[in-house]
Amino acid sequence: MACGEFSLIARYFDRVKSARLDVETGIGDDCALLNIPEKKTLAISTDTLVAGNHFLPDIDPADLAYKALAVNLSDLAAMGAEPAWLTLALTLPAVDEAWLEAFSDSLFVQLDYYDMQLIGGDTTRGPLSMTLGIHGFVPPGRAMKRAGAKPGDWIYVTGTPGDSAAGLAVLQNRLTVDEPSDADYLLARHLRPMPRILQGQALRDLATSAIDLSDGLISDLGHILKASGCGARIDLDAMPYSEAMLRQVEPEQALRWALAGGEDYELCFTVPELNRGALDVALGHLGARFTCIGQIAPESEGLQFIRDGKPVALDLKGYDHFA
Repeated sequence: MACGEFSLIARYFDRVKSARLDVETGIGDDCALLNIPEKKTLAISTDTLVAGNHFLPDIDPADLAYKALAVNLSDLAAMGAEPAWLTLALTLPAVDEAWLEAFSDSLFVQLDYYDMQLIGGDTTRGPLSMTLGIHGFVPPGRAMKRAGAKPGDWIYVTGTPGDSAAGLAVLQNRLTVDEPSDADYLLARHLRPMPRILQGQALRDLATSAIDLSDGLISDLGHILKASGCGARIDLDAMPYSEAMLRQVEPEQALRWALAGGEDYELCFTVPELNRGALDVALGHLGARFTCIGQIAPESEGLQFIRDGKPVALDLKGYDHFA
């Protein structure tokens, strides 16, 4: 690939329709030169995606590009940041022009949609994988963090966690769905999750903590609890489910996927009682569902699950990359 690397980049990845004003130099030089706007804090996140680990090797390249960007955008959403720049390091087993065209077309559709610019990266030969670095901006002092939740705060999630795990089960023929529209919905929730960028920005002055759901609700909420030094009570009867999930999946399996399925890329956040009214207004007009599923408790209580008003035991864990 070495002899064709620069022509590959020029053909598939150097095609900005209109450069962002904060990009002084993008693709084509040894480094990108960038200008951080005044009164903005730079937010940066990096994700590596490996075939066979984070995505199926035979995934449609258009879906892969969409999801790879969505995964990174979700990190910005969790901090309340607005997206700006992207770097992409792509490792390919061979140069497949049809694959590259589908991948890059999908990627640039999403970059244009979010007013982002690809500013650099790298290509090399090897097993299929990619590393994306995303950059965004947030007003100083207004970024949401994992630390900050306090006992008495209410715990919310956007959307309907568990749909992505159900979609993966459909993709792997572990779940038989008798309604084509339900299958399409669940597959889309796995292959093309919607990062909650606008919701994250709306939450900046309302939430005391936030995280995106990548490894499962239990695991990701656990990060908030650890960072904040708190416990939590989760009301299992309040968990939100999509209509497709309710029609196609047994209740206990739906609950397990909602709590530990992973890859939903929804937001989990905490809000004090004082801000709940403003929350309804701020998120209500954005369209995405949001549901109160519990309350932050003192650290001594740990993580409790409540059903029918009584504590119940659940043996569930979220995704661990090294387990």
